[in-house]
Amino acid sequence: MTITKNQDGGTLNVMVEGRLDTNTAPQLEEDLKSSLDGVTELVFDFSKLEYISSAGLRVLLSNQKVMNKQGSMKVTNVGSEIMEIFDVTGFSDILTIA
Repeated sequence: MTITKNQDGGTLNVMVEGRLDTNTAPQLEEDLKSSLDGVTELVFDFSKLEYISSAGLRVLLSNQKVMNKQGSMKVTNVGSEIMEIFDVTGFSDILTIA
C-alpha cells in the first residue's frame, strides 16, 4: 500500500493505493494520527484502492469519528468493487462518498 498526503490549509487529501487490509491498516492509522491536527476537511482518494478489509473499514470509521468533532470527511473516486463492500457493510450510509 502507498499513502500519498497533500495538505492545503485545513484540507488534507489522502490517496491510498493498493490494498487496505489487516497488514496495511495500522500504517494508515498511525500516519493519520499524526496528521489531523488543524485539519477541518479530510478527503480520501480511493481511485487506486484495489481492496479494503474490515481492518481498513475500522480505520475509516475511527477517522470519521475524529472528523465529526473537528470538521468533515469524504471519500472520493470509489471504484465499483470498493463501493460494493461499502454497500454490503452499510458504510455507504455512514460515509460521505463523492
